[in-house]
Amino acid sequence: MAMAFKMARTGMWVTDECKTSFMEMKWKKVHRFIVFKIDEASRLVTVDKVGGPGEGYDELAASLPPDDCRYAVFDFDFVTTDNCKKSKIFFLAWSPSASRIREKMLYATSKEGLRKALEGIHYDMQATDPTEMGMYVINVRLEKFQFVEKWQNHNFDYKIVNSVKNYGINSLDLV
Repeated sequence: MAMAFKMARTGMWVTDECKTSFMEMKWKKVHRFIVFKIDEASRLVTVDKVGGPGEGYDELAASLPPDDCRYAVFDFDFVTTDNCKKSKIFFLAWSPSASRIREKMLYATSKEGLRKALEGIHYDMQATDPTEMGMYVINVRLEKFQFVEKWQNHNFDYKIVNSVKNYGINSLDLV
């Protein structure tokens, strides 16, 4: 089996299937979401479930186990306030309270390696229960995106100093 990327910190390998499925989701739009899992015996990150293009965020939430950790990516389509169609990819680290501590540690240390292997992720989220990954969290992230995009349209150079705090943007450091 060909390996795509080795995560040095944990010694885990990301399979080619993970990268291929992600690229199909990103470019061909044949998947709405992908759920990944770590197989501790083989030390591989593999694809656990793939959601079809007609499936939504509720199907992703339902496919996450209540007592095991997982990673997921979700392709979220939305329309901006300027009536433009956009798509952003969210990375979710799912670590429920009922999962084993060893498993939580393994997923926490392997997260960054998987994110690097999957190029093109826009937003990072982590959740321990379904309330932490609700649609309101995604909407907050997208509102921030739309606010920053308006500044880009005015040709300002900007740097976000404090991103989202208390569901809003605290300050911008205009250069």
